[in-house]
Amino acid sequence: MDGVLYDSMPAHDISWRQTMDELNLQHIPHEFYLQEGRIGKSTINAVFQRNLQRDATEEEEQRIYARKTELFQQYNSGAIMPGAREVVAFVRESGLTPVLVTGSGQPSLLDRLDTHFPGVFTPETMVTAFDVVNGKPDPEPFLMGLKKGGNLKPNQAIVIENAPLGIEAAVGAGIFTIAVNTGPLPDAILREAGASMVFQSMEQLGKVLPDIIRLTAEVTV
Repeated sequence: MDGVLYDSMPAHDISWRQTMDELNLQHIPHEFYLQEGRIGKSTINAVFQRNLQRDATEEEEQRIYARKTELFQQYNSGAIMPGAREVVAFVRESGLTPVLVTGSGQPSLLDRLDTHFPGVFTPETMVTAFDVVNGKPDPEPFLMGLKKGGNLKPNQAIVIENAPLGIEAAVGAGIFTIAVNTGPLPDAILREAGASMVFQSMEQLGKVLPDIIRLTAEVTV
């Protein structure tokens, strides 16, 4: 969702950074782009372990995530990623099922899908932070995505991801993975995570997606 369907990662990034700055917790450059895809608890604990050599308590996690969510709602424009609607429309027109696999658990974002992508995603075709025990980079979210897509085998799916941890999770689930680099990370990081192809935008992907679908269908057959 973030960085693929919505241009929301800059808002996530500044919200996380401001939250950690308020707590005097150090973070590395592009930390929250590198951490993208983790459930909130895991992101918080990664910063806590580096700074305090311990995990956050449940109370700390709830308070920190609430503050981050408050800031995100202030900063997020709600803009759709250019080309996202066209990619989703083509997938549906091709007779394929779009399945959303996100580390997000923020109801405000999930509710917007019905407005911006009406009739596309339902609870039966969405995997969120509420559905998994182990978030990305664990393959569990994408394995569940295969199940929600119709009990599919890995070679019956394609993943479109923008984050290294999401790519690792998808590749770990055995699924052919395309990266769309809509953030500040070098392409090399996405390739090292396991992406088979890297595009610079959803618009660029949309231009060649018909050929990709055709070729993968031929291989599957």
